Amino acid sequence: MDALNQTRVTQFVFLGLTENWVLEILFFMAFSVMYVLTLLGNILIMVTIVFTPRLHIPMYFFLSNLSFIDICHSSVTVPKMLEGLLLERKTISFDNCIAQLFFLHLFACAEIFLLTVMAYDRYVAICAPLHYANVMDMRVCVQLVFGLWLGGTVHSLVQTFLTIRLPYCGPNVIDSYFCDVPPVIKLACTDTYLTGMLIVSNSGTISLFCFLALVTSYMVILVSLRKQSAEGRRKALSTCSAHFMVVAFFFGPCIFLYTHPDTNFSSDKVVSVFYTMVTPVLNPLIYTLRNEEVKSAMKHLRQRQVFSMKSCT
Repeated sequence: MDALNQTRVTQFVFLGLTENWVLEILFFMAFSVMYVLTLLGNILIMVTIVFTPRLHIPMYFFLSNLSFIDICHSSVTVPKMLEGLLLERKTISFDNCIAQLFFLHLFACAEIFLLTVMAYDRYVAICAPLHYANVMDMRVCVQLVFGLWLGGTVHSLVQTFLTIRLPYCGPNVIDSYFCDVPPVIKLACTDTYLTGMLIVSNSGTISLFCFLALVTSYMVILVSLRKQSAEGRRKALSTCSAHFMVVAFFFGPCIFLYTHPDTNFSSDKVVSVFYTMVTPVLNPLIYTLRNEEVKSAMKHLRQRQVFSMKSCT
């Protein structure tokens, strides 16, 4: 409580991505389009899965949850970033900064756990197909999703506690476009070495451990594919390659940002853009362009809507 009572800072100032107003306008237009595509693409996937009974299986249940998380994850940082690109002075209140930090880590950690669960789902489906129905029934899937949200909440609470327990009495300038633990604790009026190490042991370990688990599962899957038919190998490789692309795009920046406590925040902004902006808009493209079942379901849903509109007229 003493640390909290010493807090002087009531707001933080973002330096943003650039100080060049021409680049800011270009970034605003590009990122606005990407954000709209993120929302539309992920909503389309969720609606398609919900209204297509044959997609009510674990693989697509997890995919719909991934789309929901991507919408939430990008919405935590992108609207504030777009606002900052139009303003000369980019500010955020202390309370809103902490809230942004909390939800950023909640959704990011939930996505890390979900991608790990999705890899386990593919492992069971390919390596133990006869037991798949019993191992991955919908009750288990719901429990896994509940567990990943619980794990994400615990992780985010720890990160938030490590941040708010420190005293902040100036400066208040954050060399970024959103609030995250490393750049915020850099502004604390005390030594943050121990806190930085705790952050690494928390965020960094989670990212690295889950990534290694994912790589291991895919290696086992690749070995087991030798026993599959040519058609089975093709379908399995198509699904797993799409999933691994998402894993690489998301885990790469996370591991880079959270496995070293002393960072260059100016260069890290580029990496942050990739996993807060680029990855959520790529996920719908990866899973629709490389998944025949999803594309077929979308086409059928569109045709059904057209016929429904004709019947009404």
